[in-house]
Amino acid sequence: MLNKILRTDAGIAALILRVPVGIILAAHGAQKLFGWFGGNGLAGTAGWMSSIGIEPGYLMAILAGSAEFFGGLALILGVLTRPAAVAAAFTMLVAIFSVHISNGLFAANNGYEYALTLMVALIALAVQGGGQLSVDQALTQRS
Repeated sequence: MLNKILRTDAGIAALILRVPVGIILAAHGAQKLFGWFGGNGLAGTAGWMSSIGIEPGYLMAILAGSAEFFGGLALILGVLTRPAAVAAAFTMLVAIFSVHISNGLFAANNGYEYALTLMVALIALAVQGGGQLSVDQALTQRS
């Protein structure tokens, strides 16, 4: 079962996609969890989530921040790429419908275009796996 999750026939394009997406996600997760890069940290993120009706705010902040931070790190390394991509894509879907959809498409208006772009890239990674130069590929070649 684990071999099916890790196996990938994708080429170098997966690496080109997963590393920048992973960096972006890890940075956004670090903002939510740790307050790095000008973020609000866990308490601030939890308060904001509660204020927009995403309850319980603290738990949701931990889940969203962890999906982004740890999922982003996993994507950078290409380890458990598919599960990490699915978790992060679901997080983007929630962000689209709970925060951005009412603002229209464009990011300049806090719309959903950025979250949608990330979600689509994550779905592509979930389908194709980590590709060349990934821990996933190295593990499946050993077994």
